Amino acid sequence: MSLDWIYYAISWILLRWHALWDFIGIPDTKVLGTNWSWVLAIVFLVVTVRVILFPVFVKQIKSQRAMQALQPKVKELQEKHKGDRETLQKEMMELYKTEKANPLMGCLPMFLQIPVFLGLFHVLRRLNPDNQGKTLYGWTVEQFESATHASLFTAPLPAKFGSSASELAALDANGTTVKIIAGILVLIMMSTTYLTSRQMILKTGWAEDPQQKMIQRLMLYGIPLSLLVSGSLFPIGVIIYWVTNNLFTLAQQQWVLRKFPPPQMAKKNASAPSRPSGPPAKKPAGGATTPKSPVQTGRSGGLFGKKNQPEPQPPVVDTKALAPKPGAKPVNPKKGARPASKPKG
Repeated sequence: MSLDWIYYAISWILLRWHALWDFIGIPDTKVLGTNWSWVLAIVFLVVTVRVILFPVFVKQIKSQRAMQALQPKVKELQEKHKGDRETLQKEMMELYKTEKANPLMGCLPMFLQIPVFLGLFHVLRRLNPDNQGKTLYGWTVEQFESATHASLFTAPLPAKFGSSASELAALDANGTTVKIIAGILVLIMMSTTYLTSRQMILKTGWAEDPQQKMIQRLMLYGIPLSLLVSGSLFPIGVIIYWVTNNLFTLAQQQWVLRKFPPPQMAKKNASAPSRPSGPPAKKPAGGATTPKSPVQTGRSGGLFGKKNQPEPQPPVVDTKALAPKPGAKPVNPKKGARPASKPKG
């Protein structure tokens, strides 16, 4: 199967972004030993691919949530069919089909980016002054020559850590500078790859199934360590793509995990006891703590969010004003009038 369509697509996106930065006014000449128009073209190639794959990423998140919700049922099936692997696989496939969960969906975005990575690797590897097919995949001779001599801090983008002396001579590059820049980028690539896996595992938790836990460990430690060897074969432009893609993934995962926390993380947050907002109540001299009523504390927040109203206080009675004056006749309490005077005599 020919992959020319991938090479044409990658070249088209790369050249369109380079033309945009050139139109905006970012110079194609070197600033700090870097051709920023070509570096930014690679960076925004990542942005373009991730925007195209965003619907797939949403499906990936939904599938991961469904798989996490099914973990108790999966564990029950594993205990039930412990010695019958064939029946276990059949029951699990029925469970996934019923609940509309796809275990492979979690890896789909990564698999879809592999052709892009291979396409960029092939396109950048062709950047050589001695290459006779300069106009292949939609390039012009001028664009090809410009990209061939593009560099990051004086290290050519087509160069790699393991470039031979003849390759470095063809690119007019300094071998020590290329090894330093490529080595630093490989270390950054390994670190960001490790952090993307660690971020997801720490938020969702380690799997209880031994096989899934082994896969998590492989992704956390195995893949970054493998990049220590394979990274020496990647052109500097490809490593820029990989690092940018990892940084994009870190930011995207952080946003998703904060906006839509996984069930395990949400359960922990819900079960955590909430602390009172006010200061702790002071203990009386006797040692027992007397709870304060809403009236005493002056706080609101009664039932259904209504404010607690203070109890009505009895009116203050002026006893001096009600006291009888000297020489005054008593008042009849029933009629509210003075009693009739006794007849004289």
